[in-house]
Amino acid sequence: MLCFAFVTYLSAFLLSHCYRSPVHSDDGSQKRQRNYTYMDAVRTHLGEKRTWLCGLLQYLNLYGTAIAYTITTATCLRAIVRANCYHSRGHDAPCGAGGDHLYMLLFGAAQVVLSFIPNFHNMAWLSVVAAVMSFTYSTIGLGLGLAKTIENGAIKGSVTGVPMSTPAQKVWRVAQAIGDIAFAYPYTIVLLEIQDTLKSPPPESETMQKGNVIAVLATTFFYLAVSCFGYAAFGNAAPGNLLTGFGFYEPYWLIDFANACIVLHLLGGYQMFSQQIFTFADRSLAARFPNSAFVNKSYAVKVPGVPASWSYRLNLQRVCFRTAYVASTTGLALLFPYFNEVLGVLGAVVFWPLAIYLPVEMYCVQRGVRPWTRTWVALQAFSAVCFVVGTFAFVGSVEGVIRKRLG
Repeated sequence: MLCFAFVTYLSAFLLSHCYRSPVHSDDGSQKRQRNYTYMDAVRTHLGEKRTWLCGLLQYLNLYGTAIAYTITTATCLRAIVRANCYHSRGHDAPCGAGGDHLYMLLFGAAQVVLSFIPNFHNMAWLSVVAAVMSFTYSTIGLGLGLAKTIENGAIKGSVTGVPMSTPAQKVWRVAQAIGDIAFAYPYTIVLLEIQDTLKSPPPESETMQKGNVIAVLATTFFYLAVSCFGYAAFGNAAPGNLLTGFGFYEPYWLIDFANACIVLHLLGGYQMFSQQIFTFADRSLAARFPNSAFVNKSYAVKVPGVPASWSYRLNLQRVCFRTAYVASTTGLALLFPYFNEVLGVLGAVVFWPLAIYLPVEMYCVQRGVRPWTRTWVALQAFSAVCFVVGTFAFVGSVEGVIRKRLG
């Protein structure tokens, strides 16, 4: 985890220097052009081909995250029902609360409705709520793990971790864990968008580097604290998700509240990620079919009890595409409802290309790093090692998904 913290900081350091790119104007002077998004930076430094690759991986990551959010929300909703059942009927009661399928369908239905709220993902309060909810349930998880460890009076677990039936299974489990960490750490996709909100002077890259240090330190502290105290509390019996795996039974209301915070966070988070795909689809289809009424025409729908000026603008293409999108993410979540394994696959797929390879290549172009110089060799070695780690995590995570599906 400390290694990933260092890798994340280094990746963010490289990328922050790519926010501004030198551009020669007609009068011969040199200006520094802003790159407002990650894809803008890739296009400026590396050209259209790798921009296409970047876009494909970004949208794949957004789509996969929507699937992961569907799985996680269903698990949390089911945990709330089970926590209340255990509290009222006892810890040994058969509180299965059904499977996760019903809760995934409910979450999908809610997302269909939210997908049609205009500018939902641009509402300022959404980011504030997400940050508050994330801090709240992380703190609760940390506190419960610490309290359980103190209650036990001993630290459970071992240095080698959970024993497996064969060495191969142990290797695959390690690979899956690396994929999970890879999913949790890098934030390169949004780094330049964040940097674009900073004022200068001082240069945005300097301010961003200070923010990167704080962000990586805070994130690493919470990740280490929650994971270490959780493992110390339950040892090899520690669940993959401390708040839903029922290592804790009481106080049930606090567990319910923590899971409710996760659900609220993911309800908005799903839209924050998915609306980027919706916007891309709207623009692409409008450009491809400029004369299509199905794609471009909107119909005014009057909402009872609301002034006529506030009527909703309904577009048939958006209804069909967004409903199909939510249905597809829900369907894949139903087909592969494996929390840790799915996160591992997602983390491994995007870790090296988006968090390592492209930032390294852009930095080399930005700073004019020549091949076979000491800096170039160091950066390429860094990229190669991360590629091997990402490949290892991907293979192990895919093995976990297949094993769960067939088993």
